[in-house]
Amino acid sequence: MKTMMFAALLALASAGCARHDHQRLGDLEVSVAWARATPPGAPVAGGFLTVRNRGAADERLVAVESEAAQSVEIHEVRHEGEVARMRRMEAGLPVPAGQTVVLEPGGYHLMFIRPAKAFEAGERVAATLVFEKAGPLPVEFEVRPLGTTQPEAAHHHH
Repeated sequence: MKTMMFAALLALASAGCARHDHQRLGDLEVSVAWARATPPGAPVAGGFLTVRNRGAADERLVAVESEAAQSVEIHEVRHEGEVARMRRMEAGLPVPAGQTVVLEPGGYHLMFIRPAKAFEAGERVAATLVFEKAGPLPVEFEVRPLGTTQPEAAHHHH
């Protein structure tokens, strides 16, 4: 009985870890993909993640596709004195060789425009990141509760 219980707990624990594995595409590694829950009818939802470029060549995130929203845009928040301004990054997001780029609230982030339905905490939102050289990489964003400003510490894999 104890062995069965231990096996069940181990399976649950490893299933939980598998959900947060890094997605890899060539020299790129994507981790900590999460989105913020939204109230019903919200016109946008924020998406966040970390992209690590282990290669010797610069890369660029040029698009994001998802059936969960009418479109997905890559944005940045720039702080100009006391004012924070958000703008769409038309040319995409550079991911320099050997660097890690973090998309987080108040900085670079993804905007899911006109979500098909509210993003509810606990669910997962599928999307495909499109890189200039490496191509498409499917990822799942874990939806965190409304008001979340960063992923849980347990989700960091450094």
